[in-house]
Amino acid sequence: MIVLDTDVLIELFDKGSKEGDRALQEILQSGDNVSTTAISLHEVTYGLEKYARPVDAILRLPVLSYTKEDAHLSARVELDQERKGVPIRRADAMIAAITINNGARLYTMDFKHFKPLRTHGLRLFP
Repeated sequence: MIVLDTDVLIELFDKGSKEGDRALQEILQSGDNVSTTAISLHEVTYGLEKYARPVDAILRLPVLSYTKEDAHLSARVELDQERKGVPIRRADAMIAAITINNGARLYTMDFKHFKPLRTHGLRLFP
């Protein structure tokens, strides 16, 4: 399964985005199931609502919830990164935890924030 990060969703929904077109091709070629997280859904829906854009397409995507297990893992990941002197956004820790606990791969364009989380078991796509 591929979990789409917020930045990938934004590019996919931007009709003029070459990055979005490339991302869509990679996703289709993978043949994997695709979902997003409740956290990314919040971030994208907030932006769409704020700028009066349609939200119905984003709501069709399967969404992985944020569970108690995800909360525990994301807190440990966030704290570990903070102790290493490389703090991350709380939302990124939450998205990573959901992805890890679901045995999925995260599709993101934000490698700077997510690459260090591979030591916690995060797998990236492609």
